[in-house]
Amino acid sequence: MKKRSLTTRNLLDKKPGKPVMLSDETLKAAIGENAELRGSWLIYGNEKNGKTWFSLILARAIAAHHKVAYISAEEGLEGSFLSAVRRAGITASDRIQWHEYLTKDEIIETYRKPRTAEVIFIDNLTRYIGEIAPSDILTIQQRLPSKLIVYVAHEENKHPIPAAGIRALTFARVVFRIAGLRALITSRYEGGGGEMILDIEGSSLYWGEKIITN
Repeated sequence: MKKRSLTTRNLLDKKPGKPVMLSDETLKAAIGENAELRGSWLIYGNEKNGKTWFSLILARAIAAHHKVAYISAEEGLEGSFLSAVRRAGITASDRIQWHEYLTKDEIIETYRKPRTAEVIFIDNLTRYIGEIAPSDILTIQQRLPSKLIVYVAHEENKHPIPAAGIRALTFARVVFRIAGLRALITSRYEGGGGEMILDIEGSSLYWGEKIITN
């Protein structure tokens, strides 16, 4: 790939890429200003802490404005995953295309075409051990330069796993760590950062604190 060089004037005059639009004001504030519809984000956490539920809430918030593809490679599209879809408030009107599993090459081949989904959720990286290597995180991004890739990963000792999850953390412009039904959000975008509580009662029990609402 040909490397570009810019003068300081060219750099400062650069305009941000196409913005990510969200229907949820809490998420919009936590992600920050001028979030771009390209690159990658990462969602990670321990099992049964609300990771899939949050991923679907985020997918729905984005789908209000953009075409979204959701690859449920680990859970498939039945049982607990379908329950989580309903719990996230997703309806037939949401612009989301669902897949049980696509290989890395199928993801690239399908979504490099025009008029396909602008945001792709890959849930989750554990299912792709042996197929998506750490180096592939950047490769996928380069092959799909006009797409936003949202990776979902498990956690071990507060770090994403497998090794591809660590690499995804390195490149992610927004990171959502899910713990105790709460999303802890860090962002490279201006003004970003914060948290989102998925379930007040459950989160309160997990964190051992009383959450006061207005």
